[in-house]
Amino acid sequence: MTETGTPDGIRPKTIARSAHAFVTLVTNLDYAMGALALARSIGLTGSAADIVVLHTGGVDAADLAPLENLGCRLVEVDHLNLSDGFNERHARGNLHAAAPFAKGRKPAFHSPLDNFCKLRLWQLVEYEACVFIDADALVLRNIDRLFAYPEFSAAPNVYESLEDFKRLNSGVFVARPSAETFAAMLEKLDQPDIFWRRTDQTFLETFFPDWHGLPVTMNMLQYVWFNLPELWDWKQIGVLHYQYEKPWEANHPKADRLEPLIALWHAYHDGAAIPDIATLAGPPGEKPAGSEVA
Repeated sequence: MTETGTPDGIRPKTIARSAHAFVTLVTNLDYAMGALALARSIGLTGSAADIVVLHTGGVDAADLAPLENLGCRLVEVDHLNLSDGFNERHARGNLHAAAPFAKGRKPAFHSPLDNFCKLRLWQLVEYEACVFIDADALVLRNIDRLFAYPEFSAAPNVYESLEDFKRLNSGVFVARPSAETFAAMLEKLDQPDIFWRRTDQTFLETFFPDWHGLPVTMNMLQYVWFNLPELWDWKQIGVLHYQYEKPWEANHPKADRLEPLIALWHAYHDGAAIPDIATLAGPPGEKPAGSEVA
């Protein structure tokens, strides 16, 4: 704890304005661009909750300025103080060699060790409840009701098969900040020879074994668009999450299949007119409502 009463490892630039906060993590310029679109999308929902941007030393002040101009609360965070062995095992090259991504491609700017900075959210004890949202996501309608959900709530990692409902995706989750919880996390996180195959995602699933399931619509993964089109309903989606390839990437390997989703992200990022989400066309191959044969 610092002399000002702020927990070690985090440095808020301003004070909290609400008891609730949407929280995201920015570790480089790319995720700063993502967070800008995310913050704009949250603002358009009419939420009164704070928008908190946790950011590491890898982000220039100039890249954070647009977020501050939108009214986001900037909180600088340190990487967790983890052992050399832990850091080596979870470095990008080593982790991806031991647990390769077989379903999609992570961009070059993705660093697995950065993911553990999400745990700093539990140090934001000035808030009663927080909803964490990855910076590569958009909020398409007001989701303030999530602040009343229990800790720990997360949506399932569904994007290829309904079998995936048993695994969580940490791109959206509900948490209750607590110094005691954060201390318990650090104690469990860095154990001799421990390997968290999907970094924070695997850790959180282990730390909260009885996690509460959010609807899949609260973390709709972009691959659902072409893998499980029957699950896609624009009128129900609260959060659209661009897992794997990012909508701002040049030479996007799946850009042709995800073009409508990419165009929507750019509208939010650029401050352009946002279409009526409920009227957007569904994915190719989606069955029209009422088309099922009894």
